[in-house]
Amino acid sequence: MKILVPVKRVVDANVKVRVKPDGTGIDLANVKMAVNPFCEIAIEEAVRLKEAGAAEEVVAVAVGAQNCQEQLRTCLALGADRAVLIQTDEAVQPLEVAKALQALQGRENADIVLFGKQSIDGDNSQTGPMFAALTGMAQATFASEVQVEDGKLRVTREVDGGLQTVSVTLPAVITTDLRLNEPRYASLPNIMKAKRKPMDVLTPEELGVDVSPRLEILSVEPPEERQAGIKVENVEELVDKLRNEAKVIS
Repeated sequence: MKILVPVKRVVDANVKVRVKPDGTGIDLANVKMAVNPFCEIAIEEAVRLKEAGAAEEVVAVAVGAQNCQEQLRTCLALGADRAVLIQTDEAVQPLEVAKALQALQGRENADIVLFGKQSIDGDNSQTGPMFAALTGMAQATFASEVQVEDGKLRVTREVDGGLQTVSVTLPAVITTDLRLNEPRYASLPNIMKAKRKPMDVLTPEELGVDVSPRLEILSVEPPEERQAGIKVENVEELVDKLRNEAKVIS
């Protein structure tokens, strides 16, 4: 069984992002970049399935500029067997990424495609479901547990009302939730080995896909700064401020 894991290059989760002065986007100059945390969870789950004997190969794939190779090498150090970069300088959006991955799936024929449920930059949660719709594959989103049983996947999903367990037939698309696992750290020997693992570079044109953006970002604005809080001496003072200053109670 082959597992395909799409990953995204994002600003490191520990970095405070800054909006460009002209409001056209996020300032990425000299900013540390990393594998999207939810994609790290997807890589970890794929590697665990391989270690358990449920899969033979884990393939990491990214759609983006040449510098995405850095994050793909990280995935190789975490246990992926090989990587594929669909290289483009376009600012790719979820639908275009899904179409590029659909074309790659036509070549790879992966049994499981493991997505992170969302990226921490766009927070769209769109690419996995779009890919499933385009390919016609079964899907189970927001997975907090994945088990392989008799050629099917038993997936526990996190939903608003609690947990939902579903069974999906292969091939299938899974999107990972935060509680699915705790990603491992890449050891130095594995980082060195990752440099020798194969990485293929393709272009959207080779896959017959148009990745031109269909949405235009008009402006980006930082959130309003939160005002400092105050301490009150007693409940009566709190109620007075809520009633007369904040005017949230009557």
